[in-house]
Amino acid sequence: MHRNPIPRFYHRCGSYKPLCRSEAVPRFRCKSCRRGFSRQTFRLDYRDRRPHCNQPLFLLLASGVGLRQAARTLRLGVHSVQHKFRKLARGLRLLNRNLLVRLPDHRSYLLDELETFEHRSICPLTVPVLIEQRSLALVATAVAPIRRQHRLGSRRQRWLQHHEQVHGRRKDTGRRCVLKVMRRFRRLLGGGRGELVTDQKSLYGSLCRQLLAGQVTHSTVSGRLARTAFNPLFPINLTDAMLRDNNGRLRRRSWLVSKQGRRLALQLELFTAYRNWHRPRTNKDAREQLTPGMQLGLVSRRLSVEELLAWRQDWRDRSIHPASATASATVRQRVA
Repeated sequence: MHRNPIPRFYHRCGSYKPLCRSEAVPRFRCKSCRRGFSRQTFRLDYRDRRPHCNQPLFLLLASGVGLRQAARTLRLGVHSVQHKFRKLARGLRLLNRNLLVRLPDHRSYLLDELETFEHRSICPLTVPVLIEQRSLALVATAVAPIRRQHRLGSRRQRWLQHHEQVHGRRKDTGRRCVLKVMRRFRRLLGGGRGELVTDQKSLYGSLCRQLLAGQVTHSTVSGRLARTAFNPLFPINLTDAMLRDNNGRLRRRSWLVSKQGRRLALQLELFTAYRNWHRPRTNKDAREQLTPGMQLGLVSRRLSVEELLAWRQDWRDRSIHPASATASATVRQRVA
C-alpha cells in the first residue's frame, strides 16, 4: 500500500509546535499500519534545529566560501556547519539522480579531468567532469586518489616516501574513476546516440571503445591549442574554471583543502544541483532564467533554492518533485 498509496490513506491526528518554527506542524496517521507521521517527515530539514540557516549555507558553499568562514558568517559552530553540509549534499545528490534520468539523443558531450589534492599536495586527486556541450549541464563527476612519481632525489620524493612509510602506499584509482563516469554516461544515454569530445589522453579512447562502441562517436582535440572561445574544448575549460572559482576546495593556492576526497565529492554534488537547476546557463540567459536543466528538457522552469532544499529524495521516483507547488506530485510524474 505504501508503494502505491490510495487517496486519503491517512487522517489528521493533531499537530505539534516546534521551537524553531512559528507555525504548528500537522500530524497524520496511516489508516493501514497505524503509524504516525507529520509533514516534516518528508522534508529535507527533518529534525534540523536551525532550518533557516540551510538556504544561506547552500548559497555560501556554492559561491566559493569555506566551511569555517560560513560558520563565522552564520554564527554557527563549525561542526554544526559540517553536519549541515553533509546532510544537504547527500540530499542534493539524490535530487540530481532523480531529476537527471535520461539524456537526449544526438547531443555532444565533453569529458575532462581536474587535478587537486586532499590534506597535502603529495596526495593528489583526479576529478573527471562530464558535461553537455550546448547546455553546459554537469552530467557526472567523480573523485578518486592518484599517485604521482616525483624526480629521484628531490625533496618531494623524500616527502612522499616518508608519508607512504607511515600511511602505506597510495592507491591510484584514476582509471576506475573515469570508468565510473563513463558507465553513468552509458546508463543516462539509455541506448541513444551521441558524440563525445575529449583531449588526446589514450584512456578516454580505450574506455569509449570498450563501453560505448557503436553508440557514441569519439573525437579528440589537441590539448596544446589556445584556450580561447574558438577551441572545441572551450565549454569544458569554462566549466573547469567555474568549478575552481565557485568551489573553494578546488581553488589553487588556497587554504580551503579537502581533508578527505569523499567530502569533495559531496561538494561537487551540491554545486551540480546549484548549476543545473538554479543558476542561469550564462549571463546572457539571466533575463530568461534559462538553466542547463531547462536546456536539456528535464525541468520547464528555474528551481529556487527553497525548492531544491524542500523535500527528501530518498524514495527515488516516488519522491516529491521539487517543482510541485502542493507537494502532491512525484518525480515519476515529471511535474513542471
